[in-house]
Amino acid sequence: MATQKTISPIDGSVYVERTLAEPQEVETALAKAVAAQKEWRKTSLDEREAICRKAVEYFLNNADEIGLELTWQMGRPIRYTANEIRKGFQERANYMISIAPKALADVEVEEIAGFKRFIRRDPLGVVFVVAPWNYPYLTSVNSVIPAIMAGNAVVLKHAQQTPLCAERYAAAFEYAGLPEGVFQYLHLNHEQVARVIVDTRIDYVAFTGSVEGGHAVQKAINERFIIGGLELGGKDPAYVRADADLADAIENLVDGSFFNSGQSCCGIERIYVHKDVYDQFVTDFAALTRTYTLGDPTNTGTTLGPMVRTAAAEFAQKQINEAISQGATALIDPELFPAHQSGTPYFAPQVLVNVNHNMNVMTEETFAPVVGIMPVESDEEAIRLMNDSQYGLTASIWTSDIEAALAIGEQVETGTWFMNRCDYLDPALAWTGVKNSGRGCTLSTVGYEALTRPKSFHLKINA
Repeated sequence: MATQKTISPIDGSVYVERTLAEPQEVETALAKAVAAQKEWRKTSLDEREAICRKAVEYFLNNADEIGLELTWQMGRPIRYTANEIRKGFQERANYMISIAPKALADVEVEEIAGFKRFIRRDPLGVVFVVAPWNYPYLTSVNSVIPAIMAGNAVVLKHAQQTPLCAERYAAAFEYAGLPEGVFQYLHLNHEQVARVIVDTRIDYVAFTGSVEGGHAVQKAINERFIIGGLELGGKDPAYVRADADLADAIENLVDGSFFNSGQSCCGIERIYVHKDVYDQFVTDFAALTRTYTLGDPTNTGTTLGPMVRTAAAEFAQKQINEAISQGATALIDPELFPAHQSGTPYFAPQVLVNVNHNMNVMTEETFAPVVGIMPVESDEEAIRLMNDSQYGLTASIWTSDIEAALAIGEQVETGTWFMNRCDYLDPALAWTGVKNSGRGCTLSTVGYEALTRPKSFHLKINA
């Protein structure tokens, strides 16, 4: 039997080993999902809400233990991991549960004498969720909870790096009393994922991952008349205007650049600063960056853990080296971070200046604690540079002028436009991307549309 191993970035040990699903296990899971969904769709929203809220309760009751598991699986410092459950996961889950009655309500149309007409939002059937390792609960909850609230069954495939997350969902739904088969997980390799996608029992695919992975999922989807939501990469920019509160902008942009070791699809990877405040911004930004503590993420004093694997750190270093060879200047001496060692996933944060868009570090996703900073002379130049990207997930502006923020935001090609904040998902707003950042939408009332299909009722009433 084939197995998968989760190598912890903390010490290179095998933290989890799981057997990949055999063909018969996949067949059984899909058949069970179809059968379970036919009954689950008949349940009331009140029943679904009670079960989903109890599942959230399980996560909250076990947040510390889950946080420790997460630290060992992907390397985020223990001081932060439990908060993925207590803050973002809880917020998103509870919000999507609370808006379900409104989002799933029948759509009324104008009355015509002798007829009753409306549009109902029917569940799709079986939703296949393919989730990543970097924010394994935050990304998956965007689809898992609303899919179940909408009356679907869910099959979850989690990343090889974070298989325990899928198992935690199963434990939570068992604790909550969800009928067997409505939620299941499978440990699968890439080839198995493709085979599941083309199976006629899958009605929707929710994928979060790389652009390369998105292309593979899209190729598989194209063999069927179904659609999928694709949340892919980012090279998210920030623009600091001359009228910004610099201290606030620096504090938040440093965090937005380096939290989770920069391994966030909506993390800040490039910053454009008005020339009038550029020097001060760069000086203070670099100074704050130097205060991070890189080290063993199981220590509560660590604020920057290892990257997920050595290859990821080597990729980031390659981008830095290429940029320096093209004229960039690195402001952070890695020797300030003794844990930074080549050949390991422990990687010091880096701030680059004298950068431009001929450098890969300003155009290709880095997914590491690396950020480039450029001066700009005007809003127009900042807009041009922000849009000069194959990606468009989020972008932020730092200013005291809300009218300017709105006017500039209208011109920036992005899924989410922030003012004076970054690297955050508001569950009341649609989470979506443009260009190579993907397609589709999760969260908000709009997020329920992809998990249901419209069914029109056109009833003639006999006089």
